[in-house]
Amino acid sequence: MSESSEKPTGPDFTQGVPPGSIPDSGVLAGHVGDDVVIVGRTAEGLSAITGTCSHYGGALADGLRVGDTVHCPLHHACFDLITGRALRAPALSPVDRWKVEERDGKVFIREKLPAADPAEPTDTPERNIVIIGGGAAGFAAAQRLRDLGFDGRITMISDDPDAPYDRPNVSKDYLAGTAQPEWMPLKDKSFYEENHIDLRVDVTVDHVDGEHCTVTLDSGERLDYDTLLLCTGAEPIRPDGPGFDDPKVFTVRTMQDAQAIIAAIDGGGPVAVLGSSFIGMEVAASLRERKVDVHVIGPETVPLKRVLGEGIGTMIRALHEEHGVTFHLGRKATGYVDGAVTLDDGSRVKASRVVLGIGVRPRIMLAEAAGLDIDNGVLVDATMRTSNEDIYAAGDIARFPGLDDSRQRVEHWVVAERQGQVAAAAMLGFDEIYNEAPFFWSMHYDTSIRYVGHALEWDEIEVLGSIDAKDAEVRYKKAGRELAVATINRDKASLEAAERLANA
Repeated sequence: MSESSEKPTGPDFTQGVPPGSIPDSGVLAGHVGDDVVIVGRTAEGLSAITGTCSHYGGALADGLRVGDTVHCPLHHACFDLITGRALRAPALSPVDRWKVEERDGKVFIREKLPAADPAEPTDTPERNIVIIGGGAAGFAAAQRLRDLGFDGRITMISDDPDAPYDRPNVSKDYLAGTAQPEWMPLKDKSFYEENHIDLRVDVTVDHVDGEHCTVTLDSGERLDYDTLLLCTGAEPIRPDGPGFDDPKVFTVRTMQDAQAIIAAIDGGGPVAVLGSSFIGMEVAASLRERKVDVHVIGPETVPLKRVLGEGIGTMIRALHEEHGVTFHLGRKATGYVDGAVTLDDGSRVKASRVVLGIGVRPRIMLAEAAGLDIDNGVLVDATMRTSNEDIYAAGDIARFPGLDDSRQRVEHWVVAERQGQVAAAAMLGFDEIYNEAPFFWSMHYDTSIRYVGHALEWDEIEVLGSIDAKDAEVRYKKAGRELAVATINRDKASLEAAERLANA
């Protein structure tokens, strides 16, 4: 995704600003030429960094200052205000830091400083770490290992033919045609070469031997490991019933899936989308951006009601209907025959193509074969370590201790990235655990919903603002305890909720 193209605003730091204009907490935003810069008071005095997030170009000044860190309002990335380092995904690259000078009663910022010194090498060149999975968790772990100074061997194995890419955009901007293909890779080929990461794509793992610490590929090649990270992700569910294995029925999980859908709809619709939750509704919005007739079929009477409640679900339905989507809710698809989806009430929905968005299941076969403890996912502790001390798991397959001490398994991109980063730190002996409020975002045309926390059920919904006006903070509670918060056009409130939930 390209960065923001807005012109910098605020004071020109090259001309100097009064010290009193820099708040004791928060940051002051200004510019040096065309570069947005923020400056704040930190433990080391005045510190300045580039003020646009390295993920999607969010304005860090509009985010949340926590200690000597600043959190992006768009997707909750976190940066060190002193060093510019990206501390938490989804930002994977640092931002520049700037030299701050005080003289003649003013604060000046005019030039960039060199990048912060790299971490000290771990001096373990003989150590082998194998990562199975080339998605969010796997990539974030590999990068964090190098950022933390790991100088041993990293092998990343992915059954996806493409190098790690921005998977959330598969059902969002990429499918809609508003994200260019060159935006999708998380890093280019040179990144893997320069960081000595042995990336093997379009390769399938046949077996993991947890006792002897080996990974066997489907080619028969065997890899030894000292530490293994499993982040095998999830796979789309196909419904039972005649015709759902038809070539005109598509899943939407990978870039190749999206490319196949785009090629198939070139001749127009209508397209039936099975599923009225996040993937299904995002696919519907993306296809409408391409002017394709879309019918959404789902068992819920209100889209997204199970996760977001009736209020937001009703607003989302109205938004999609304004954009031309036709709904068939409270109905289950029973088959796809003769160019139409049959429903459980006997009715038929004409469709030249069908896209499945009815959910996913964790890919835990390798973990099961390795003898790991399993319970609706791979059981891990807060460092992402499994029941085998040499094996970690992260992402969609990991069932981890939640903030309320319950076991949770969350299928969201940023969660997977963060868990990969935590696992990498734990592998190297750093004191880091996953103790955050899970976060995700969902786009529907020009409306974005941000959600923090984890609420499988609730007995109270508190609404601040107006859902219909798309300006709201919605709090989900049970027995008086706040479990999760969804926001619409209140990005800073989402950050504040994440901090509140993590520190409750």
